[in-house]
Amino acid sequence: MDGTLVATGASCKQGVDIAYDGTWGYHPLIISLANTGEVLSIVNRPGNRPSHEGAAEQLDLTILLCRQAGFRHIYLRGDTDFTQTTRLDAWDAEGVLFLFGIDAMPNLKALAEALPASGWIELQRPSPYVAHGKPRRRPERVKDRIVRERGFETLTRIREDVAEVSYRPTACQESYRLLIVRQTIAVEKGQARLFDEIRYRFYLTNDRERTRRELVFKANDRCDQENLIAQLKGGVHALRAAVDNLVSNGAYMVMTGLAWSLKAWFALSVPEHPRHRGAHRAQKRGLLRMEFKRFVNTIILMPCQIIRGGRRLIYRLLSWNERQGVFLRVIQALRC
Repeated sequence: MDGTLVATGASCKQGVDIAYDGTWGYHPLIISLANTGEVLSIVNRPGNRPSHEGAAEQLDLTILLCRQAGFRHIYLRGDTDFTQTTRLDAWDAEGVLFLFGIDAMPNLKALAEALPASGWIELQRPSPYVAHGKPRRRPERVKDRIVRERGFETLTRIREDVAEVSYRPTACQESYRLLIVRQTIAVEKGQARLFDEIRYRFYLTNDRERTRRELVFKANDRCDQENLIAQLKGGVHALRAAVDNLVSNGAYMVMTGLAWSLKAWFALSVPEHPRHRGAHRAQKRGLLRMEFKRFVNTIILMPCQIIRGGRRLIYRLLSWNERQGVFLRVIQALRC
């Protein structure tokens, strides 16, 4: 769940307004399915509306939609703009799990600073990349050298710790798990280290099963929706102000966004043979993660010659690519 700005330079579009950063346009709310990246809801709003406006109502509709589709477990994630404290008790009673960020308010900072040292454990993040092949000498970090030479101030995260307490928001009757991530950041200027700064990040959840580390990483994984928004803007071109009013632009976003969901549905249609289950699942994941432009060039714009004769139609593919085998297996599964 996230919001994004859709800018427009037009002066006569009904419903446009000026956003917090001076951008004129719309501010649609997007709710997506984390498993596949499918767009579940796009609601267009004027540019000056806050991110959380209407989010609770749309989440209730999305929960109902997922229940009707057969989902037995539902997990809501959102950043600090979407912490719907007035709805948390109701979602918890329905068996819906949630994990939301919370603003670093003074009372929460005081709570974190009052924790004993024994309440913190170091948060070890996995390496983002494992090098394979022959070791090579690292190249010079040109940016770092220029920053040191010119005496710019830099912030470097040197350590992270995580703690957990029970916390009841003012609008709630129940208490939930409050995860506190303490970041130790080195403040440097040039080659001199000035001091260490402490920053806190807070997450509220009713997930009682996962560990602190797992929950922090799960909250961070929500940022993958930024890639979805980038595809909706630059790939599908759904997030555009193509027509002249708020409602029509909202309808355009919904209809055009279906193209991204169709890509996900195509990927989910890839059959899995028990003998090659691992390879077939990797192909399915590859299609789900594929950028829309590449999907169009690889799957949609596949040249095909249609030959009619002998009381049958022959479809002759005139080119080859690495995804053609997957394409043919999906066609066979769908019996097109």
